Amino acid sequence: MAAVRGYEEKDPAVTSRLQSGYPRFVVHPFARRLTSVLADEAGLAGRTLWLASSPRMAAGLLAHLPPAAGAAPFAAHGVHGVSHAPSPETHRRAKLYLQNLGGFLSSREAEDRLHALGAGPVPHHEPTFAGDAAAEVLRHVGPKFAGAADSDLFLTNCGMNAVHAAFSAVNAVQAPRGRTAWVQLGWLYLDTIAILRRFTASASDYIHVRDVMDLAGLERLFAERGSEIAGLVAEVPSNPLVQTPGVAALAALCRRHSVRLILDPSLASAFSVDCLPHADLVVTSLTKYTGNEGDIIAGLVAVNPGGPDAEALRAGVRAAAEPPYARDLARLAAQVGNTGSVLARIEESTPKVAGFLASHPAVRATYWALEPASRGNYLAIARSPRATGGMISFTLRGSLEKFYDRLRLPKGPSFGMRTTLICPFMYLAHYDMVTTPQGRAELNANGLDPDLLRLCVGTEPAEEIIQALAEALGSG
Repeated sequence: MAAVRGYEEKDPAVTSRLQSGYPRFVVHPFARRLTSVLADEAGLAGRTLWLASSPRMAAGLLAHLPPAAGAAPFAAHGVHGVSHAPSPETHRRAKLYLQNLGGFLSSREAEDRLHALGAGPVPHHEPTFAGDAAAEVLRHVGPKFAGAADSDLFLTNCGMNAVHAAFSAVNAVQAPRGRTAWVQLGWLYLDTIAILRRFTASASDYIHVRDVMDLAGLERLFAERGSEIAGLVAEVPSNPLVQTPGVAALAALCRRHSVRLILDPSLASAFSVDCLPHADLVVTSLTKYTGNEGDIIAGLVAVNPGGPDAEALRAGVRAAAEPPYARDLARLAAQVGNTGSVLARIEESTPKVAGFLASHPAVRATYWALEPASRGNYLAIARSPRATGGMISFTLRGSLEKFYDRLRLPKGPSFGMRTTLICPFMYLAHYDMVTTPQGRAELNANGLDPDLLRLCVGTEPAEEIIQALAEALGSG
């Protein structure tokens, strides 16, 4: 936990030892090296240079920065970006933009560019798919979106770019109709919240409904403001409380008020839950469960072809989505065929681990797909009663620090890997809230314990995972 706090507080004793990290938060060493090489070549000493995933992303970043930033477009050797005068606030604004939208240059592209410039070694050899990688990914993923053609499915460079592309597509359709408000249902992943807060037309257009079960409250909201609302975003189930709303009733409410519904099944995966019949768009991270070896990020947007704005939404997603880099896609295609078998092993162990945690006296509360409060809602969209995904969140009666420091399981911020992974989620996602009285009050108002732990079961035998948890829990 000391290292977690040190990372969040930018303690050099921690950050200097960090070799790499989750790609939307920590710029990869290859990308840092390429940035340095290109900045030197362009004579950008004294300026900050950001390398983006595409010319379009670079143009968006340039427009996002204020005139006072002294920002300028950058292009060299097929790479595009933005440079600006040194400024902590401009640096923060640029980094958050690329983080929220998934706009950083791919590490594999950076590696390839360095090699082409003679500034890096031969790119790392790894198993990749030799044929049409996009077709291979869609061959496995497409059937999970019944009724959708390949032309309704859009691969993106990460899950968050899928969210932003769907958000942008709905805005493009709904804003001309005078609909600019957005509803966040429940507590969502931090960058989804950031997109809704930062890119809605005004502060009053961001509406947060805290309780995912509060259909009556939603009905009152829609009766009052339904004609203003462009879209509603819900995770099914939600991150990190693993709660599922009544999806069919939610979809019917949105249809009655011409509100476009975006559903995100990333926590359990589109292989475990079936959302498209209820949604206008489904967004999902293929980093999770599909990229189960933990070395690739990708996402997907699915447009419901039977939706009222399907054609316009397809055009909007196409205009906003960042496609994966070719070698990233080839790596994903080499793994995607294992998704079903990996999930089967994860979902065999998840109920056992959840049952152990729920019965342990040192555990205060557990949350997973089949928790009683939303079990029925989850099973209504689950592909089978066993299709739970691997996520379990829980809180302790004793010390978080004592438990976390002695726990012998891999620790990190992602999930859906072959490897079990645990993290003190609120510290990594909302450190500013965990460490302030106002922030902790807001978390508590949303039913979130600042010390909540998020565990995603991997493919190890359940007994091994339980043994490690039992050892760390001790007597509490």
